[in-house]
Amino acid sequence: MAAAMAWLPWSLLLLSMCRTRAFYVPGVAPINFHQNDPVEIKAVKLTSSRTQLPYEYYSLPFCQPLKITYKAENLGEVLRGDRIVNTPFQVLMNSEKKCEVLCSESHKPVTLSVKESRLVAERITEDYYVHLIADNLPVATRLELYSNRDGDDKKKEKDVQFEHGYRLGFIEGNKIYLHNHLSFILYYHREDLEEDQEHTYRVVRFEVIPQSIRLEDLKVEEKSSCTLPEGTSSLAQEIDPTKENRLYFTYSVHWEESDIKWASRWDTYLTMSDVQIHWFSIINSVVVVFFLSGILSMIIIRTLRKDIANYNKEDDIEDTMEESGWKLVHGDVFRPPQYPMILSSLLGSGIQLFCMILIVIFVAMLGMLSPSSRGALMTTACFLFMFMGVFGGFSAGRLYRTLKGHRWKKGAFCTATLYPGVVFGICFILNCFIWGKHSSGAVPFPTMVALLCMWFGISLPLVYLGYYFGFRKQPYDNPVRTNQIPRQIPEQRWYMNRFVGILMAGILPFGAMFIELFFIFSAIWENQFYYLFGFLFLVFIILVVSCSQISIVMVYFQLCAEDYRWWWRNFLVSGGSAFYVLVYAIFYFVNKLDIVEFIPSLLYFGYTALMVLSFWLLTGTIGFYAAYMFVRKIYAAVKID
Repeated sequence: MAAAMAWLPWSLLLLSMCRTRAFYVPGVAPINFHQNDPVEIKAVKLTSSRTQLPYEYYSLPFCQPLKITYKAENLGEVLRGDRIVNTPFQVLMNSEKKCEVLCSESHKPVTLSVKESRLVAERITEDYYVHLIADNLPVATRLELYSNRDGDDKKKEKDVQFEHGYRLGFIEGNKIYLHNHLSFILYYHREDLEEDQEHTYRVVRFEVIPQSIRLEDLKVEEKSSCTLPEGTSSLAQEIDPTKENRLYFTYSVHWEESDIKWASRWDTYLTMSDVQIHWFSIINSVVVVFFLSGILSMIIIRTLRKDIANYNKEDDIEDTMEESGWKLVHGDVFRPPQYPMILSSLLGSGIQLFCMILIVIFVAMLGMLSPSSRGALMTTACFLFMFMGVFGGFSAGRLYRTLKGHRWKKGAFCTATLYPGVVFGICFILNCFIWGKHSSGAVPFPTMVALLCMWFGISLPLVYLGYYFGFRKQPYDNPVRTNQIPRQIPEQRWYMNRFVGILMAGILPFGAMFIELFFIFSAIWENQFYYLFGFLFLVFIILVVSCSQISIVMVYFQLCAEDYRWWWRNFLVSGGSAFYVLVYAIFYFVNKLDIVEFIPSLLYFGYTALMVLSFWLLTGTIGFYAAYMFVRKIYAAVKID
């Protein structure tokens, strides 16, 4: 209880940092526009939470500029499926446009072939969204929801939320309609300058109102201008997938002045999620976890003190020898387990993951990896994992030598290739399916070669370097000697079963993070922005504490049952929360996502398997090292004849 109360002020302090604002990295300067300066509208991709397959903007028959230019992208953008490209939209700073026609050669409408019409209709049916950017700001669709449903209409309050991107079209009855007119609403902030200087403007918000307007209701005039129908009398532009369709692609531009400053312009976008954060639930989760941790700590410490006091009584040696307990297995507790090379390799990869995740979350909490820096989070994570190989190799090498291993070169190779090889193999198989769908989410072959070069050119040598120094270093000092003949293990109770231990040990760490898991899944699978890195850092600390304490309790119970084979069991049991993550992922798939096709389902469960494997390695490593320090500590405290 005392430990829980001691942690409470720190948890509340970190909670105040949870809503990290998306400020910009030093060196990224805002772009100042003058009156009538061009503001370039670029397309990012098409996405759908139903298919999980992003596509390039021009995979559909949208109007194209004279020259298509793709932006040079970083590793994270490529892995996310972003393919940023220019568009023919002509937008000028603080210059209104009532209606402009795209693809306006000889003022003739665009004719979609049967194949193109079928493809557009298929994308609309699959609920695809279009993502555009202006001055690096993503386009958003405003949604006005009424929070007071049961009251009078006059008392109803509008709850304004924003949806990332805009819907490609919609379905009414059995008919499919395309959003062929885009009303852009851009907000600018006027910078304060001296009297003699010309005013400059900065873009601070980018909204769109998509509309579907039938060809016959649009009046096209000279110079690519057009007139929109008045009122709501016009019909929507239907797309018939069985025949050719004729339509116009049009857009309008409206500018509004805003008090929002450039440094705070992402704040609106970071509230796009339709789920309000229940702060009471979060604080309650934090308090409960630390309260339970405090109780566990108090029980284990008091029990240990009593055990050690009894074991160290010199005047009652015979009674002590007759007792059962963890002291009786002192001659076998540090006996090397089966497959020490694989165990040390997995733990080395776990240390590599731990260092990478800790640094990424901490840097992101400071705002350095905000959503405004596209792909920065994934790029940083990939490079950090490569460079953290030196720490993973060092810890694996030292543990391997402690476990009486001799083939350090083979152990280093196993550490450098076992976990990354599984990840690369699963990703390559999934990538083949994405390639078959011609999705932009497929990693291009040059990028895959670059990743392989990073793996074998950076990570592998660093793991070998760390393993070499770790293997040469003095092994961990075990406080008791190991007997030559292993002790017989008594028959264990049912609750000491490995799977039961995984279920018991996984509850507390999962309870610490399941609220945050919802937001992470929403960001990954539903195209939401994730920005609660302050709270994520707090959750990570709680996860480390709870995994460590549960691991210590489980290894104590196992040693009291005179079962000294704790190395592998503790590693598996400590990662028990990964089992609950898998169960939650299945629940999320069934209840939150509308995926019915084979390939999207395969992608979901393939990437989920990688997440569960990585989480098991992370929590298993944390629990293993906590238990190892605990076991060394308690056997160093008792007198062994």
